[in-house]
Amino acid sequence: MSNTTTPKKRKAPVILGILLLIIAAVVGFFAWNAHVNLKAMHTAIDAGMAELQERRTVTPVDAGDYSEIKMYGVMKFDVSQYDVQDIGNLSVMTTNMGFMQMVSFVVTPYEKDAPLLSMDYMYIFGNRKAYTEFYDLTPDVDAPDYQQALAVIGELKTNYADITELETESAWYDHLLTIALHKQLKKDDATMQAMFCDALSLYLDACDALPPMDDAQAAEKLAITQEYCDNLISKGGVSTNVFKSALGEEQTKDFFDQVFFGTAR
Repeated sequence: MSNTTTPKKRKAPVILGILLLIIAAVVGFFAWNAHVNLKAMHTAIDAGMAELQERRTVTPVDAGDYSEIKMYGVMKFDVSQYDVQDIGNLSVMTTNMGFMQMVSFVVTPYEKDAPLLSMDYMYIFGNRKAYTEFYDLTPDVDAPDYQQALAVIGELKTNYADITELETESAWYDHLLTIALHKQLKKDDATMQAMFCDALSLYLDACDALPPMDDAQAAEKLAITQEYCDNLISKGGVSTNVFKSALGEEQTKDFFDQVFFGTAR
């Protein structure tokens, strides 16, 4: 009779190998989605900037220390600032958090009595969220010229009425929102880019029809815009609260005034 024994199976190395394969697959999934989404995001930004530059002189402004904002050691925001001829300040902020990529594109008018334009586009794996918002920062929302500008911009809602609106939480600034689109799409980058460029094109059309403001009107609009920025700091907002938590109120206010909305300019 043989005294040989069957060696016990070594399960630990097999389990470890499977775990490593799973980890590698997850990392690869995140990396691939981030690569695809970053490409789509920057393609949309480039198309939007081309739309602006075709119709206006767009001059880069040095954002200084705010060109790159790091938070918590893992979050990094790349910020660019521009002066848009006959309109005002433009800030473009992008971030890549692995599972999500996002661009914030904000036009703050100081030379025309147009609404403030804020666009936040988020790329989350195969899902897309597009928030396009216009804010009434004007001394007279019922002025005929302003109402005509809103009528032009309002075509945007008609153009994308077939896309279901997302529900959003109420906020203190809701009374300032004059036109807003909150859309969610599956992986449809062509529609996202079209919406982005369409919003800018209609906004420029509206600005074209508005007369330039005189010094007194410009000063009044600046004061209203500054009040809105200050209230974002004191009353908060989804994005504002993230910056306040990481940078503190004083530095967040400086970033808003110097770069993001450019009121200090």
